[in-house]
Amino acid sequence: MASTTHTVKIAIIGGSGLYSLDGFQQLDTIRPQTPWGLPSDNIIISLSPEGHKIAFLARHGSGHQFNPSEIPVRANIAALKSLGVEVILAFSAVGSLREEIRPADFVLPSQIIDRTKGFRENTFFEKGVTAHAGFADPFHSKLADLIYAHTKEALTEGSSWHKNKTLVCMEGPAFSTRAESHLYRSWNCDIINMSVIPEAKLAREAEIAYQMICMSTDYDCWHESEEPVSVQAVMATMAQNSTNAKKALSFILPAIEEALKEASFLEDIKGSMKFSIITRPTEQNAAARDGLAFLFPEYFKE
Repeated sequence: MASTTHTVKIAIIGGSGLYSLDGFQQLDTIRPQTPWGLPSDNIIISLSPEGHKIAFLARHGSGHQFNPSEIPVRANIAALKSLGVEVILAFSAVGSLREEIRPADFVLPSQIIDRTKGFRENTFFEKGVTAHAGFADPFHSKLADLIYAHTKEALTEGSSWHKNKTLVCMEGPAFSTRAESHLYRSWNCDIINMSVIPEAKLAREAEIAYQMICMSTDYDCWHESEEPVSVQAVMATMAQNSTNAKKALSFILPAIEEALKEASFLEDIKGSMKFSIITRPTEQNAAARDGLAFLFPEYFKE
């Protein structure tokens, strides 16, 4: 585990349009070197206006220099884990595939359909150490319930929360064709983005409770009465979504800190990888073990 003067249990990953947290007191900026390289940008250690300590990382970099397929996700998750992070709130702009999910609405997905193309490095366990993480329920249901219970009234007028929806992750960086958009609707998908995979998988492997908070910006290109999705349309909704995200955090952070005092809150994820590693210790590659020791010193002792 990387050495640091900070131990932070809650991390926020900011997506498109959420590159910083105004009103938070900045304590430090760090960019830990991990066995998988450097994270997207500096990790900003801050205190919320209510005094809650968090680590903030801009997924695409503070200047949005990484497209969805280029994000160094393994380094991002490993760097947060090295700080002691146990919970990740991952914000993301999404397109809506349902009439009732309007632009500026917020969504807590419970399922994922992966439509990425295999270009993205999506596991820590490779090159001589194999493990199979359980991923039937890709988000942390207790965390989702907590967020929903404490933020239902936290959005500005005209915005609503939706829960238990299916998120399809496409490769990008181009938006969907109309045929693809209609296909995803026929699969009962509700929202679409380009970044939840492999982020959710790697958080699960790292034994971090992970919930994506999706911010609807548009109706993709299926909606006949709307213009096809464009960067201009997305950006027009970003400012309101960013304001709502920061407002929601003021409700979420104290509730999560209180929940983390109870061991039962993370009992389903802490220790979950210990018995998922199937390569015999005597057959494990030394270099792979050294990298994994950064994440799990308790599993990969000398």
